[in-house]
Amino acid sequence: MIPTTAVAGNRTEPELRQGVRELSAEELRFSSKIACKFASTRELAGAKEFVGQERALAALELGLGVAGNGYNIFVSGLTGVEKLETLRRWVTERATATATPGDWVYVHNFKRPDSPRAISLGAGQGNRLSEMMQDLVKTLREELPKSFRQEAFDKEKTLLTEKYNARAHELNEQFAALARERGFQVQASARGNLYFIPIVNGKPLQRPQDFAALPEEERREVERRQQELTIEMERLARKQHEIMGEMEEDIRLVERRFCESVLIPILERMEQELHNDEVTVYLAEVKDHVLNNLDDFKETPAGSMAFPFMAPPRERDPFLEYGVNVVVDNRKTEGAPIIVESAPTYLNLFGTIERVVDRFGRVVTNFTRIKSGSFLRAHGGYLIFSLEDALTEPAVWKVLKRTLRSGRIEMETYEPFALFSASGLKPEPVKVNTKVIVLGSAFLYHLLYAWDDEFHELFKVRADFNPVMERDENHQLAYAQWVGSLCNEEGLPHFDPSAIGRLIEFGARQAGDREKVLASYAEVADLVREAAFWARKEDRQLVSARDVEKALESRVFRSNRVEEDIRELIANGTIMVDIDGKKVGQVNGLSVMEVGGYAFGRPSRVTASVGMGQAGLINIEREAHLSGNIHDKGVLILAGYLRNRFGQNQPLALSASLCFEQSYGGVEGDSASSTELYALLSRLADVPLRQDTAVTGSVNQWGEVQAIGGVNEKIEGFFDVCRVVGLTGKQGVLIPAANVRHLILRKDVVGAVADGKFHIYPVRSIDEGLAILTGEPAEGGGDALNINKRVRDRLKELALGLKEFTAPGREGITEEKTRQDLVSVV
Repeated sequence: MIPTTAVAGNRTEPELRQGVRELSAEELRFSSKIACKFASTRELAGAKEFVGQERALAALELGLGVAGNGYNIFVSGLTGVEKLETLRRWVTERATATATPGDWVYVHNFKRPDSPRAISLGAGQGNRLSEMMQDLVKTLREELPKSFRQEAFDKEKTLLTEKYNARAHELNEQFAALARERGFQVQASARGNLYFIPIVNGKPLQRPQDFAALPEEERREVERRQQELTIEMERLARKQHEIMGEMEEDIRLVERRFCESVLIPILERMEQELHNDEVTVYLAEVKDHVLNNLDDFKETPAGSMAFPFMAPPRERDPFLEYGVNVVVDNRKTEGAPIIVESAPTYLNLFGTIERVVDRFGRVVTNFTRIKSGSFLRAHGGYLIFSLEDALTEPAVWKVLKRTLRSGRIEMETYEPFALFSASGLKPEPVKVNTKVIVLGSAFLYHLLYAWDDEFHELFKVRADFNPVMERDENHQLAYAQWVGSLCNEEGLPHFDPSAIGRLIEFGARQAGDREKVLASYAEVADLVREAAFWARKEDRQLVSARDVEKALESRVFRSNRVEEDIRELIANGTIMVDIDGKKVGQVNGLSVMEVGGYAFGRPSRVTASVGMGQAGLINIEREAHLSGNIHDKGVLILAGYLRNRFGQNQPLALSASLCFEQSYGGVEGDSASSTELYALLSRLADVPLRQDTAVTGSVNQWGEVQAIGGVNEKIEGFFDVCRVVGLTGKQGVLIPAANVRHLILRKDVVGAVADGKFHIYPVRSIDEGLAILTGEPAEGGGDALNINKRVRDRLKELALGLKEFTAPGREGITEEKTRQDLVSVV
């Protein structure tokens, strides 16, 4: 409601007759009282996270509690550089009671080496499996050579060797007997070559000439028998090779038996400890691979290591296949894992498969080069990151959607230039159950919801944090608790109740409402740190309201150079603004400028000119392309007001222009629409307006003055100009009555109001504003004092004048030509 307190001080008789309402200093003063008594914030317990955000917390609780597909959470409205950490702390309080998820490892796939196997294990078992496999390899490398050197193994090997040597000797004897039957003597050379020497008449033919001396028929017979014997020798060689193969196989079986005596007990203990079906299958493959590659575990012959530097390097590590790559390790995790990814790049979120250049210059990789990202490490828990940051990274959004849809993460090599390289591995996909919590602006949420068909299916829960909260007792106490927690964490001096009260006033000012306070902990924390600085500078143990005020004044001093320059230009007349007297068609409007995050109000002269014609209202700012859409709408609303108020019984025929004088940077918003209307009505009625009273407020087509933004900055901006030029005791500001609850003014402004040096008038309608600005009523009070009647008369005069001027009897003058001429002049 509009206050009805009477005004003390400078008021004219017309104002007294109209019962002008003015806000008193008591109504402008802001006070906050906390029922909880404390000497300093040191006595208070810490505040809970997200106080006053019941709606957002309900959404978070739902998102965390529902395990269904797509119940990921989009958080909007959180501010401050610590928003990710703040959200993490809140989630942690609720995640500790959740069961700890298991580990994930990648192992070598012995059947498909290019497709490493993914195995899910219990928490801590991944690292344990890795240790056990390392111990297994170490044990085999130490124990198997010892087993192969044991007397029992040597005895079995010797018996097998003698057995197969006896069989080979028997074959050799059989072949020698066959050679003798065929008339040949078998003789071996020093190099191991066999020679068949013919026997003729019981004597071997040692010389070639002896063989040549034989009759031709006998020579042919000898050659025929020799060919037959050669065939038999080849058969004998194959048989001996088979015997040696059997011997090697039997020896290998002996080796396997001795190896199994060492290997199987170890594998059985591993199976019993881990008790995992996937591990059992894997260990069975490990067993077969070890038994088939026993040579890797044998000792290197002593002679081969005489010059180790001359030995060719191995192309691969023979024991690499037995390694375990632990990509998710939850052995030290309590409850569900919570990962905050401050840099949501593709590599950090989804991992990669690294590749290296080996000693031969080849680009190679293996399953141990698989590196997990935070998405996989958060399996069974929560992943928190900024979606706005993630969307700027290549491929992140596409892969994120694919992973959330399928519930599986596929490890791939990160290849920005995929046309020029390719990965040699395709690991098995990993099933993940990660709850994703992303942070972003409300604009981003609505943009993705409208343009991405899958977005609403993947992020079904939105937690929208309100930037403000009600200024009730609990929330005011929360301010004090916030401050106490921050002081304890950062070692700052604690705050007394007066300082907390000033912080609450700051929160209400930032919220723009006397009944609400800012809910952003980050902005309050910054002011707390700055106020603590000023307290320490004066060696005080407690921060008082004076220190908070000093911190705010310091902020203004660091940022208001442009504001002071503008006030100086107004004071010396460079920027023309009158703050005294009365003028027709001219009024001081108020606007807000923002420079580097600092907002301040400044007055601007708004003027109106009226002439005969049919051009209607001309917005000079729009014609110069210096106005925004909302300001243009406000001017069009003025035309609607004129039609409603003055065009019901007569046509509106006028050409009028509205202008923000000395405005070169553009105008936006409709908060000056009432100002423009006052100037226009003043010009039409030829009634002067007070220049010592600035105006702000938008207007609708019915003449009702509507609330606007930045009301505190606008009032203080005009007050500062008046203070620099000189306060007369008559200056003031007209504001919409709906903005009274938004007033949280500086103490010097409230003091000036208390002293009767400055005035603030809340108005509901244009008629109320006209009465204050002109000292005359808008309606009633007789013809001489009726402003709206003067406007009607002037509009009628313009219409009749235009009709007479464009009468058909006037030679050479047409209505169209007159309209074109008037527009050209304007």
